[in-house]
Amino acid sequence: MQLTFDRKGKSDDQLIQIYRELLLPRMIEEKMLNLLRQGKISKWFSGIGQEAISVGTVMAMDQEEYILPMHRNLGIFTGRGMPFHQLFTQWQGKKNGYSKGRERSFHFGSQAHKMVGMISHLGPQMGIADGIALAHKLKKENLVTAVFTGDGGSSEGDFHESINVAAVWDLPVIFIIENNGYGLSTPSSEQFRFKSFTEKGPGYGIPTRQVDGNNVLDVYDAVSEIRQSILNDPKPWLLECMTFRMRGHEEASGTKYVPQELFDLWGKKDPVQNYEAWLLQQGVLSDSKIQSIRAEFKAYIEEGVQKTFAEPEIVPDTAEEIADVYAPHSNTEIAPASAKTSTKRLVDAISDGLAQAMEKHPELVLMGQDIAEYGGVFKITEGFVERFGKERVRNTPLCEAAIVGAGLGLSIKGMKAMVEMQFADFVTEGFNQIVNNLAKIHYRWGQNADVVVRMPTGAGVAAGPFHSQSNEAWFTHTPGLKVVYPAFPNDAKGLLLAAFEDPNPVLFFEHKALYRSISGEVYDDYFTLPIGKAALLKEGSDLSIVTYGFGVHWALETLARHPEIQADLIDLRTLLPLDEETIFNSVRKTGKAIILHEDCLSGGWGAEIAARISEHCFEALDAPVVRSASLDTPVPFSAELEWNFLPKQRFEKQLLELHQY
Repeated sequence: MQLTFDRKGKSDDQLIQIYRELLLPRMIEEKMLNLLRQGKISKWFSGIGQEAISVGTVMAMDQEEYILPMHRNLGIFTGRGMPFHQLFTQWQGKKNGYSKGRERSFHFGSQAHKMVGMISHLGPQMGIADGIALAHKLKKENLVTAVFTGDGGSSEGDFHESINVAAVWDLPVIFIIENNGYGLSTPSSEQFRFKSFTEKGPGYGIPTRQVDGNNVLDVYDAVSEIRQSILNDPKPWLLECMTFRMRGHEEASGTKYVPQELFDLWGKKDPVQNYEAWLLQQGVLSDSKIQSIRAEFKAYIEEGVQKTFAEPEIVPDTAEEIADVYAPHSNTEIAPASAKTSTKRLVDAISDGLAQAMEKHPELVLMGQDIAEYGGVFKITEGFVERFGKERVRNTPLCEAAIVGAGLGLSIKGMKAMVEMQFADFVTEGFNQIVNNLAKIHYRWGQNADVVVRMPTGAGVAAGPFHSQSNEAWFTHTPGLKVVYPAFPNDAKGLLLAAFEDPNPVLFFEHKALYRSISGEVYDDYFTLPIGKAALLKEGSDLSIVTYGFGVHWALETLARHPEIQADLIDLRTLLPLDEETIFNSVRKTGKAIILHEDCLSGGWGAEIAARISEHCFEALDAPVVRSASLDTPVPFSAELEWNFLPKQRFEKQLLELHQY
């Protein structure tokens, strides 16, 4: 026996319960491997040899505390009481699984069990854990969050960002690193140069601890003690669990790249066999009791397998598939309490809407770089700290990925989040969280993402290639997101408030050049405008202009210079979902369409609109659908080059040609 156990006052019943929790996932794993060899399942990520980490952790945590596990943490799922039948249904892609057949293995969550599953991109779960822990802190709930990552995943930027944010904000999180020596086939020596993850903690200013990850009692005691420390003195901890992966990354990958002596060494430290032998030695268990437990579990597993195999294959329901992309929301328009208005610039209307959202939704938290005392680089949140406090108006480190993830974590806890990108260009740092977590989570397992990401966007201010991009088309391609892009102050306020009413993720684009250059009458009271409804600004029978953002103002200026052109001018306001009805009705009336946007021509949102017009309005068209857009180059700095890049002047020529067609 290679492991030494210390019961530290635990009763026989406690020790036996730990054994049961340790044995069940091992027996499930053994069954899965048999089924895999028989060709009855298609894939399996094995955690054999690592069960003690999962079991020790889950048994040390309170049932109301969230755990964010990974592939090799089956013991977390079984330890939280998830029925094996439903787990197997999930793994088999059946309708009754936790994700209705839309996800495989452990890529799912369950609010009932306080579990948040991973996605394939290693690391994003750590930022979500930050948000859950932040919610605990803001709600003054004396609870701790535990999140898992691996030694390989620690090379991801999410690892640094999430631990740094947790440290700066003193969040009650345990970051548990399963150090099994390999990231798929790449050994730790090719992943990092430090000797132990305990060297990491001091650099972040947080305590760390290393434990033998194969010793279930040591893991249990370590997590229990760290958890109690956090409850007494809230701050994050880093716990390194030393272990070894006895199977491949997944079964198809094999283990030929691992030296046999490592298997020989770690085989002697098998967490189940060693603990079982110790319990026998201590007289806590008997051979007959072990056989009884094994028989019980074997019957339980076999029943679940047969029940799942008897379930029918999924019959696709397209309407249900589309409906589940978004969390249900009525999108009902809220009228202002009075007709009183004030003249406001776009920047002021957004600030006013943001403040009223904070007043209406006490669970709303604002996060972004320099948004607190400084008020943000565009001063939209100036004075908000004095009004709403630093707990809800939070300066963030330069950690966009972790902060977007934290917004999702807040939503998982029933709160609302706004994340301000200092410039829309910087959203690339949080791209994965937006397109793979926020956008897909409701479709995957029914969890909404109540997060608004504000995006100061656009050119025309001589800011160069990295502060001027129009990147809305990156997101209109992603199901599950809503994309809003107002052109006027009143629309901006009403749509921003609607975004906070909506339980789905909304990317809210605000054109920087319009912040202080346009003004308009804005309702003083709280009100919303429906997301997904365009505005018909002008009516005419000659042609249809479809545009949004800065393009709306270019179109208005051009039409003012050419009164001979009687056009329908459509301000989309929302890009996703798209108001096809307004567009199609207009084009069927006029027979001509030109789509204007500031984004580059190739792959811009106008291409999608043009395709839909051609598909649905072909018989009404009297001319080819025209697109007017920026050049297919980065945004240049020089004002002369920038205005040559932008389509404003080209649009006028294209409009006149279409009118004469």
